[in-house]
Amino acid sequence: MENQEKNRVGWRVSCLGPEGSYSEVAARGMCKDADIVLSHTFAEAVQMLLDGKVDNAVLPVENSLNGGILECLDLLEEKDIFAVQEFPLSIDHRLATLEGVKPEDIRCIYSHEQAIGQCSEYLGTHFPQAELIHTMSTAESLDKLNDHSAGVVGAHVSRAGVVLSRENIADDKGNLTRFVLVERRGELPSSSAMVFFSAVCADKPGSLLGLLKIFLRHGLNLTRIQSRPVKNAFHQYRFFIEFAGDISAEWVRKAISEARAYCEEFKVLGAYH
Repeated sequence: MENQEKNRVGWRVSCLGPEGSYSEVAARGMCKDADIVLSHTFAEAVQMLLDGKVDNAVLPVENSLNGGILECLDLLEEKDIFAVQEFPLSIDHRLATLEGVKPEDIRCIYSHEQAIGQCSEYLGTHFPQAELIHTMSTAESLDKLNDHSAGVVGAHVSRAGVVLSRENIADDKGNLTRFVLVERRGELPSSSAMVFFSAVCADKPGSLLGLLKIFLRHGLNLTRIQSRPVKNAFHQYRFFIEFAGDISAEWVRKAISEARAYCEEFKVLGAYH
């Protein structure tokens, strides 16, 4: 990120589109001087980065209602990328319909899987018979609208002929999504407030506890832990763990070194403010 601060000429950042997606809002919030390049999928946004077509990519990694966004966690784990900045974005979901469409006309509702999950109570109460159909992004649902459908989109969206509900339809009005800015993996940043890593422990009693005790011994506060099945390894789990710490501090690096030696698999996924 320091290089980007020094030279913003031609700075290009990829994120999930189309125009009006939450990912684009987050990208513009984090990267005000960048040219934003919209992709069809999160994987495509990352591949643009790996291919050198952009300088950074923006990914959502956690929602305050639905938890970790698994597709993006997998990309951080599997690809040669590294998170260098985080950005919390307030999520304000609205029901979108074409002008003149009545609630009783709606037979199907389109949106990204995460958005539909975050509005499940509202949709189940007001449209119990409607089919819920996933799209690649919230903004894409606008292209699906007709006289018998609706979409779930952000309150920031504006399109001629489209009407948004007056109220935020999310189950939790304090809904937030954490986005991260990622770059191609290189040297660790010079400082951080948080460190994010993934780990696979031995399949035996107490192995996870042993990992957590390493950070306890070094006085490091774990702020997040989530498990994810290891692909093609039944009964094995990968843990995604975040802790508060400066990546440049000696005790932080020592804790990371001990954890790396202790685990069967270990990868630092990000260090950011």
